[in-house]
Amino acid sequence: MKVLDVFVAPAESKSKIRQKRDAIHLVQDYGVEDDKFAGKELDRSVLITPHVAYEIVRDAGIELEYGSLGENIIVDFDIMQLPVGTKLRIGDTELEITQKCTLCSHLAYFGKQVPKLVKDHRGVYCKVLKSGTITKGMDVGVC
Repeated sequence: MKVLDVFVAPAESKSKIRQKRDAIHLVQDYGVEDDKFAGKELDRSVLITPHVAYEIVRDAGIELEYGSLGENIIVDFDIMQLPVGTKLRIGDTELEITQKCTLCSHLAYFGKQVPKLVKDHRGVYCKVLKSGTITKGMDVGVC
């Protein structure tokens, strides 16, 4: 189980697509450093999306680049299979899954069927239990 890429939504950005980064720093009880959503809803500080969400959209004829679904982290496994309350370790960082991501109508920007296509696959929200830095290629472990 690996991290495929990491993203941030900078405060100054108006883009619907999160910006790809070489690394993101997660801060306990805050969220993703330099992300415009950090510090607002601590139980929804980090969005982790499985790559399968992009495959589902692609199979429907819509090409989206990673970062389009609003994720901070994209992984190579179906994270939706893990229950709420599961604790994850990525490098030194520890996260807890707090909820499954719900249907988000703003994704219709990419095509009116996108919200319904990914509603059960968009990912999970997490809170940061222990600060650390995450980069592409890191292992994701269940604590």
